[in-house]
Amino acid sequence: MPLVTYDDARKNADKIVHMTSSHQMPPWFADPRVGKFANDPSLTADQIQTLARWAEIGAPAGDSHDAPPSPHWASGWNISQPDAVVEMPAPVALPASGTVDYTYEIVPTGFKEDRWVEMSELRPLARGNVHHAVVYIRPPNSKWLRGAPLNQPFTGMSLPTPELRRDAHWTDSDLLLVYAPGSAPDQWPSGMAKFVPAGSDLVFQMHYVTTGKPATDRTSIGIVFAKQPPRQRVVTLQLTNDSFVIPPGAADFRVEAWGTLPGDATLLSFFPHMHLRGKRFEYDIVRPDGSRDPLLRVNYHFHWQLSYKLAQPLTLKAGTRLQAIAWYDNSAANPHNPDPTKLVRWGDQTSDEMMVGFFDVAIPASMDKWQFFANRKK
Repeated sequence: MPLVTYDDARKNADKIVHMTSSHQMPPWFADPRVGKFANDPSLTADQIQTLARWAEIGAPAGDSHDAPPSPHWASGWNISQPDAVVEMPAPVALPASGTVDYTYEIVPTGFKEDRWVEMSELRPLARGNVHHAVVYIRPPNSKWLRGAPLNQPFTGMSLPTPELRRDAHWTDSDLLLVYAPGSAPDQWPSGMAKFVPAGSDLVFQMHYVTTGKPATDRTSIGIVFAKQPPRQRVVTLQLTNDSFVIPPGAADFRVEAWGTLPGDATLLSFFPHMHLRGKRFEYDIVRPDGSRDPLLRVNYHFHWQLSYKLAQPLTLKAGTRLQAIAWYDNSAANPHNPDPTKLVRWGDQTSDEMMVGFFDVAIPASMDKWQFFANRKK
């Protein structure tokens, strides 16, 4: 429902009361007992009651003189007007039905100098067909997917060699942006940004679904550059388990992943990712004695995949052990479950499952991700 004008709100007053009193809107799925988050849009009990009272008395208008000026929206974007827009040059034709293999498009940025990115936003053309997308940074010295075509869509299976087909499913390249339904653009705090070296390519990895109608997609990413070099570089890391097996009918199946930070870092935000059987997701710090300090607990909602940005970034020392725990509902009681009789493993399609705990950290601007992890080997 649009809520841009007073008339929009008045006509939907009863719906507004229902959606806010049932806590379906604004969408937010973090356990309020764990952590504080800068992007928490939750309404207070008093705010919800105010909306209910307003609807009860006929949803009257306020004094027009007290209204704030109408917001100015950058055309088509939820970030500031982009300094650069990188678009997939070739459109991707999507069928009406069936499954679509992960689709890639490698696009040269044309950047003549190094760039620091403080905001970015993905804009799919066929939004209803995009299950999720990841945009990777491929610097000029990277060997990843060399030999794959530029400026045209391809899938892993369409590549000519086993090495290239493997590359389509594994990389250690930096992530510029992760997008899923409900996710917000990346906007980093002052003094922090992501790094794109001069001459880099952006690799769009697109997971499409079919909707019953043919479609065409041509996704683009809008980028806002930092006005000056930042003090810290933001890198996106992940805790992943791809070897789980969820039994048929399991209503609360647990999967874990963990890792140790190789260097000091500032923890900024989280982005958990599962598919239709996803139920809950948790991030913890694991202490040497085995006890855990919870950082985030989410009642997972596949159709609202949100990022959770810490209200106060957390300084973590090298050697800090992080754990992600995911729970899955593969029972018939899960209304979104494609098939409760199926044994479920990791897979690309929505009918399969994933367990990825993305998280963002800030490290010194002079250090790249490979230098950061090199500390672990010393």
